[in-house]
Amino acid sequence: MKKPEATKIPAKTKVEPMRKSTAIGKIDPVKMPESGVAALKPKKPFNPAKFFAEVRQEARRITWTSRKEVWITTVMVMIMVVLASLFLWLVDIFFGWLLSLLQTGLHG
Repeated sequence: MKKPEATKIPAKTKVEPMRKSTAIGKIDPVKMPESGVAALKPKKPFNPAKFFAEVRQEARRITWTSRKEVWITTVMVMIMVVLASLFLWLVDIFFGWLLSLLQTGLHG
């Protein structure tokens, strides 16, 4: 019997490596540098003047909230703190009452 010949891939066809598939999707393989070891770039010396200039530049790009927005948000937070405090106080009173009933029922 004659052996089947291996199929030849044309030279122009690009063969992609297999990808691992997960529940989320496909994961591309990690690409390593040519040498196999990550090429380390020399660190630039730290320049404080340049750093603070960049910080100022970034701070100018920030959209700051207005005083009115800050005031409204502060009042809303204070109201929520008062409401949460009242709720917890009422829950504390309820559990205190419930425990006093249990104690008098057990000893009474």
